Amino acid sequence: MGDVEGFETADAGASETIPMEAGQIRKGGYICIKNRPCKVVSVSTSKTGKHGHAKCNFVATDIFTGKKLEDIVPSTHGTTVPNVFRMEYTLLDISDEDYLSLMDESGEAREDLQMPKGPDELVKSIREGFDAGDSLSVVVVKAMGEEHVMSCKKDTSA
Repeated sequence: MGDVEGFETADAGASETIPMEAGQIRKGGYICIKNRPCKVVSVSTSKTGKHGHAKCNFVATDIFTGKKLEDIVPSTHGTTVPNVFRMEYTLLDISDEDYLSLMDESGEAREDLQMPKGPDELVKSIREGFDAGDSLSVVVVKAMGEEHVMSCKKDTSA
């Protein structure tokens, strides 16, 4: 009775990946290749051969790095699909250490996301829009424990 349980995450027990049969994954869907969340660019299926199952050949891009990855999986075998979440936030401030101060539509604030490391155009558009005093919205994608700012747009509703 004296034990105290600590809960450190607030994800309600949602799994980062879900199992799925390889033959059910389609172009435009998601798949984990080399333990990275990827968006499927193309799927080709080879016929059942003399030595086993039909195979699915996946060509996909890492959703965070844009790197092209490929995998071949028997169509009846299980593979993993990442749970991908997309959230839109209003940009409130940028700290001196390049952390973004964001607010979601329910008014919850967060300041734990850093300026994107990726495409220079994205960083430039966030910085220029913020410096010009524009009201900006950023799209944050979360998958497999990673979160990144993926895009930015001028908020015209304000």
